[in-house]
Amino acid sequence: MELPDTQSTQPEVRINLTRVGVKNVKKLVEVARPGKRPVIFISTFNVYVDLPSSLKGANLSRNFEVIDEVLQQATEGEVNGIEEVCNAVARKLLDHHEYADRTEVKMKSLYMVKRETPVTKTQCDEVVSVHASAVADRNNGSPIVRKMIGAEVTGITACPCAQNIMKELASEKLRNLEISEEKIQEFLNEIPMATHNQRGKGFLLIETDDDQRVELETIIDILKDSMSARIFELLKRGDESHVVYSAHKNARFVEDCVREMAKNVVEKFSYLPGDSVITLKQTNEESIHQHDAYAERKATIAELKAEIKAN
Repeated sequence: MELPDTQSTQPEVRINLTRVGVKNVKKLVEVARPGKRPVIFISTFNVYVDLPSSLKGANLSRNFEVIDEVLQQATEGEVNGIEEVCNAVARKLLDHHEYADRTEVKMKSLYMVKRETPVTKTQCDEVVSVHASAVADRNNGSPIVRKMIGAEVTGITACPCAQNIMKELASEKLRNLEISEEKIQEFLNEIPMATHNQRGKGFLLIETDDDQRVELETIIDILKDSMSARIFELLKRGDESHVVYSAHKNARFVEDCVREMAKNVVEKFSYLPGDSVITLKQTNEESIHQHDAYAERKATIAELKAEIKAN
């Protein structure tokens, strides 16, 4: 007996729908790497197609079939990189939904990586939030795909304003102890003053053409290096001293973090086309206030290059 295909019938109200699909699809994504252990991502997918007014519904089971097919290819090394997973799904959705002109895939993943502490070289784990997506337009049989890959990373920031206040206070105390100005400056140059700290959350997202390679690890490194210091899950005494000292030697406002991200993006990804869109965000969870500090910039890489070059 042939079962009815209700999705292919005409709807009572005939209008086009921008997005039809499935959300919150949980998958374990395994991406093979030559000569290394595979990278594992705990991922959530949102997958959409557009729907013409002539169809009552989309065949949503095809979305699950495409995701599983691409994830199998990633496991076998045929898909390189986490952002390529979204690209491949977006392209295959066009093949499986012949009525669709546009497909969209969004993926948010937890990425567990091994890190080494700076002094004692102790092994510890780190969890990074990874964001990836792709949009494919059919374009008369020659799909145009734009992809996005990014991450959110946690670090530490130290406030320059409070630090300068403490520096003046320390200078006054040392003068009262009849320490020479030369010795005071020598001391202050060597030992950074106390200040209040924040747990900083940096976010960087890069949107570019399908054929451009954007390394996730480079994005993560840019985010970590834009803050006052990197942080680690496990710290022995020498490591803790190093992190605290480094953070206070490199005090940064929330605005400084975003500008540092922009500078490093221009340096590390100078090969990207000028129309690549860069989204930079920094949120600092204040320790002596009840609010958070926030800064953001969204621009093409060409715009960032022009501004930085003009400095």
